[in-house]
Amino acid sequence: MLPSTFDRDTLLDLTVNMIPLGILLFFIVAFGLVNPFGWDNVISLLQFGILIIAFVLLTVLTYYSGKAISEAEAETETEVRDEDHSD
Repeated sequence: MLPSTFDRDTLLDLTVNMIPLGILLFFIVAFGLVNPFGWDNVISLLQFGILIIAFVLLTVLTYYSGKAISEAEAETETEVRDEDHSD
C-alpha cells in the first residue's frame, strides 16, 4: 500500500480488513509449521488453498476499498473547498 495514496484516516478505516488478514496469515504459518492434523495431500492442499485464496481475495478487496475511500475523501475535500470559495 502506497503511503501517498492511503493516509492515516484511510488506514484506520481499513483496519477492519487488516485484522482478519493477520489472522489468516497466522493460520497459514501455523498450519505450515506445526501441521497438527498430519499431511494428507487432498485435505492439506484444500486447507491451504482455502486459506491462501481467502487471504489473496481479502488483500485485493482491502486495496480497492482503500483506493475508493481515498478517492471519496479527496472528492469531499474538493467539494468543501469549492463551497468555501463560492461563499
